[in-house]
Amino acid sequence: MDLVDVKILTALENDGRISFTSLGEKIGLSKTPCWTRVKELEASGAIEGYSARVSPEVLGLGIRALVHVVVSFDQYQSFENAIIKHPAVRCCHAVTGEYDYVLEVLAPDMSALDDLLRQELSRLPGVSRFNTSITTRMIKEAGSYSSMIR
Repeated sequence: MDLVDVKILTALENDGRISFTSLGEKIGLSKTPCWTRVKELEASGAIEGYSARVSPEVLGLGIRALVHVVVSFDQYQSFENAIIKHPAVRCCHAVTGEYDYVLEVLAPDMSALDDLLRQELSRLPGVSRFNTSITTRMIKEAGSYSSMIR
């Protein structure tokens, strides 16, 4: 990965819909070499895909919570399989420390979050306990990976 690749990644992180012509102009390459570089970055796995950022609030999902979960050791795989399929879980991290996982969940309101926690998440395989924090506002959501390359 060289400086041109980093510039491409930075530009695509800022605007994944930029045309190859505009991207090339931004980084100092013509359209075809730019396209070739992007395809190589995709093939190498550096670019995993493209997506749109969607507003949960506009979709009626105004409550965002972090759920710290402790899971029985012998049930971790069943828990992970269930989490992968669960539509209310936006992301799940396996972590070190007091808890085994941190989930980010979305719900329309507090009543729905309560139902989600009591009726669904608490009943997932291996869950022995959890602690929930409601987020009050997002300070930073999607930082740039390419800015971390030195």
